[in-house]
Amino acid sequence: MPHHVPHHEDRAERTAGAVLAARIAEQTARLADLATAVRADEPDAVHQMRITCRRLRSTLRVFRRLLPDDRGAAAELAWLGGALGRARDCEVLGERLLAHARELPADAGRDQVVADLVEWEREQLRLARPEVLAAVDGPRFAGLLVTLAGLAAAATGPQPPGRARRPAGPELARAVRREHRRTARRVEAVDRAGPGDDTDLALHEARKAAKRARYTGETAGPVAGPAADRFTRRMKALQEVLGRHQDAVVACHALRDLSDGGFGYGVLYGRQLAAADRAREEFPAIWRKARRRPHGLGG
Repeated sequence: MPHHVPHHEDRAERTAGAVLAARIAEQTARLADLATAVRADEPDAVHQMRITCRRLRSTLRVFRRLLPDDRGAAAELAWLGGALGRARDCEVLGERLLAHARELPADAGRDQVVADLVEWEREQLRLARPEVLAAVDGPRFAGLLVTLAGLAAAATGPQPPGRARRPAGPELARAVRREHRRTARRVEAVDRAGPGDDTDLALHEARKAAKRARYTGETAGPVAGPAADRFTRRMKALQEVLGRHQDAVVACHALRDLSDGGFGYGVLYGRQLAAADRAREEFPAIWRKARRRPHGLGG
């Protein structure tokens, strides 16, 4: 389900509220469509719905001055993302560990490790499914869609918040630069972090900041054009390398609980440590590109 934001010719005439309203309306419609796919248990539907929750939540946080004071929508998006999270996290972890387990030598207990992981993933998804269905079928989700539609309407209504009336270009460019600085602060905190878990946590926080900056770039795309696209690509690359690190860290924690002490689990654990090391090694070069100040945004 690819994500695409069309670029428009009337960039100079659009207000910040109009661009924001279009973004919220687009993602709200996507959220509603994905709920149908989730109910049908379509492949990747939970993942895409969770991403859409994050995009919307990020948009509401970054552009809160352009919207009525309604923090309830962001809180409800956090709740929905959490309800989807258990199923998605199990799915990601299961896919990762199974892929690595199938690469084990036969004499490392490969078949037993694979069988154990298949059963574990099946059971975890079975336990998570009722929570997912309860969320998308319940009144809170229906109410969230109504609230989001109301926020989009308010951004372009008769009396929008003051900043929403401003030209879109400078307002969105300011938001992109602000989120870039925020990401830089999170990256700088990695250097100050202690070894082990402290560094892992700092890298995870940097990843979340890069993701929010990426989504801000996406929102700016209709008015900032190629400059916003370049910024978005750099933030996505940063998010992805940090995501690979986080996935490996989570897999290590899971293997400590899943392991029966056998050699095969030890090999899997070692591979996760190696994957985390590779991501940390790649991170500085990717950040050197991503740290460049965004230019040409028109604000």
